[in-house]
Amino acid sequence: MTLLGSSTVAIAQSSSNSVNAAPPAPPARVAAIPPKAAADMQMVLDQLPVLGAKPIETLTPVKARIQPSAADATKAVMRQKGMSTAPDPAVTTQDLPYGSDPMQFARIYKPANANSAPMPIIVYYHGGGWVIADVNTYDAAPRLLAKQLNALVVSVEYRHAPEFKFPAQHDDASAAYKWVLQNAQSWGGDTSKLALAGESAGGNLAIATAIYARDNNLTKPVHVLSVYPIANSSMTLPSRTDSANAKPLNTAMLKWFGYYYTNAMADMQDPRLNLVGANLRGLPPTTIVNAQIDPLRSDGETLAAAMKVAGDKVEQRTFPGVTHEFFGMGTVVRGAYDANAYAIARLKAALGIRN
Repeated sequence: MTLLGSSTVAIAQSSSNSVNAAPPAPPARVAAIPPKAAADMQMVLDQLPVLGAKPIETLTPVKARIQPSAADATKAVMRQKGMSTAPDPAVTTQDLPYGSDPMQFARIYKPANANSAPMPIIVYYHGGGWVIADVNTYDAAPRLLAKQLNALVVSVEYRHAPEFKFPAQHDDASAAYKWVLQNAQSWGGDTSKLALAGESAGGNLAIATAIYARDNNLTKPVHVLSVYPIANSSMTLPSRTDSANAKPLNTAMLKWFGYYYTNAMADMQDPRLNLVGANLRGLPPTTIVNAQIDPLRSDGETLAAAMKVAGDKVEQRTFPGVTHEFFGMGTVVRGAYDANAYAIARLKAALGIRN
């Protein structure tokens, strides 16, 4: 987990797997003022306190999971603008299990007007620091991708920490990927046109699963879309300071997630978490999307640099005036709309979609 620690700083891990385990002591406060958000982005952020959101780093996991989310704030703005918040009926969904645990399931998004022709497949992993959120919270991006790409999007749910600690989520991500390869044809999917995607913790899982596919001789994805991924365990990255007090994700929350997710200090340097230290050679072409006002911004930037050194084809873009979680806000935030269009164009090219 990003900001879990570094060679010079020790951060404890919670030994409890209880969702009621007390939060860690808060880190020393950083006085930095984050960059100014664009007006439409700020409108969404302003809804969080109105909805009653409390600082997640002060809560137990069970309380954090019922907090209003950035997706809830986006819907509040949509309602203010007279826009419908109902799911787009152009895409249908079906939940199917890929494992025996109740949380090991996937939501399959399919265009309602799909014909018999095999469709591209995108395996998508949601965010939430591996502790909070689920496929319901992160509905916007997979639904949009299914519609715009006329593709099957498989949004993977996975077991959460602290009930299941590292590497449970990575194990689930790879298990779900193998399951998709085995079953996608029966859903109308074409496994020769398969991409990986994810946001935040899911952006990490997308890259880590591409590494897993390479190392286990599985069908490789043709592209990876990694949106504000967790990728670098250094405590001294620039965005850790300049966006320390950003919303909806701040640097103290990164410590909070790591406290509940990891088992021991050694987990922090595991290449599945600290992706910049992984063997990155031979990975698919990759698109990395970052937000300017985000403590994870430097993760994406340093991951892109490491992938280029490894010889991978990678394009990284940091969008100004927006914050963590912006990618699902394209209906009300222009920067998100632009990021969606950029990511979709990259995926279309990779999947050979010409419309």
